[in-house]
Amino acid sequence: MAATYKMTIAGLERELPICPLNDKLDIAAFVMFSDVELTVASAAELLKKCPDFDVILTAESKGIPLGYEMARQSGKPYVVARKSVKLYMTEPISVKVKSITTAAEQTLYLSAEKAAMLRGKRVLIVDDVISTGESLTALERLTEAAGGDIAAKSAVLAEGDAADRADIVFLEKLPLFFK
Repeated sequence: MAATYKMTIAGLERELPICPLNDKLDIAAFVMFSDVELTVASAAELLKKCPDFDVILTAESKGIPLGYEMARQSGKPYVVARKSVKLYMTEPISVKVKSITTAAEQTLYLSAEKAAMLRGKRVLIVDDVISTGESLTALERLTEAAGGDIAAKSAVLAEGDAADRADIVFLEKLPLFFK
């Protein structure tokens, strides 16, 4: 039987599988996909903790359900930073990112139309987990490149040292598991 880490998130108990990151470190995998109950509850709790904002920005792909649900509950629009340029994207802006859960460096893109949705607006950055902060930094840089102002940076979970950051809003701390 695989090892798990039991925790309560937005009032809901979940068991997260423990996964090896490397020979010295394991992480508890938090995946909101398919967990509608947790997504709805987490969105509601995060919205209570976040300051006022005009638009939500999240990254493809694990932040999408949370960003959508927070947009639905707040009645505010959301924008998704894409991992590749799509045919319909005009004049995309881009930033590079290296996430703890992704093997290779990635690039996040916003089309000119999506960037315009951020321009001059208070942007709430939303993600599922903040760990090293690399994805968060990429979203901050996209917001700045689009001319938006960051209202807050938020996530359901703050992993490891991220839980000690004073510049993020999160619901629960997620420990790292050192071998």
